[in-house]
Amino acid sequence: MSDTKFTIGWLYPDLMNIYGDRGNILTLQKRAQWRGLDATVREIQRGRVANVDDVDVFFFGGGQDREQALIYDDLRQHKEHQLQQAAKNGAQILAVCGGYQLLGHYYQTADGERYDGIGLIDVRTEAGSKRFIGDVVIQTDIEGLTPATLVGFENHSGRTFLGPGARPLGRVLTGKGNNGSDRTEGVRQNNVTGTYLHGSLLPKNPHLADQLIREALRRRGDGELSRLDDSAELAAHDWILQRARRR
Repeated sequence: MSDTKFTIGWLYPDLMNIYGDRGNILTLQKRAQWRGLDATVREIQRGRVANVDDVDVFFFGGGQDREQALIYDDLRQHKEHQLQQAAKNGAQILAVCGGYQLLGHYYQTADGERYDGIGLIDVRTEAGSKRFIGDVVIQTDIEGLTPATLVGFENHSGRTFLGPGARPLGRVLTGKGNNGSDRTEGVRQNNVTGTYLHGSLLPKNPHLADQLIREALRRRGDGELSRLDDSAELAAHDWILQRARRR
């Protein structure tokens, strides 16, 4: 590759980091390093941030309502324009649960408090009366993604609905997904991948991790990745598939 530097930007790691989401960071970093890339993790905290143009993949993890409230003003004031510009320039953004919700048009809590998101994806979220908890298996139509299934674990009360500008990450085979009614899970739009899949998502779905790395590299004219031995990772993937089918 012409440029071996690869930067992963971790948004609000001190507050938006629950349910093992750090595993997504480790997976991105190691899979890039195994391809000979100089992969580093940059923790992006509250306040003004310089040189975000260097970030190839952003990760925005999950948090409860309290944590979302703590980072909300900073997201709108200091990160909104930067993330919009980064996605426009080809950087990838992976957002899970709370991060996913705040990238949409709004999130409304059970108490009726509304947090306007940054509108990077065409979704809206409102709190429901019951939490969705358990294994999730989805079928995705991402071109070239093998296997075409993604697995994870959901734990959320938010009900997310996609607008006409958004496409789902996949169709639910097991679990509840975005809202428990339309069988969609997650979103793909404007170089953003949003999802409710925790557990962590990427260690058990190495093919999705590689898709994010590949797409991020394409903005600099690269994008070809050497093959790795993913037998252990895909065994974990298949174990979740089998467990879901038994329920």
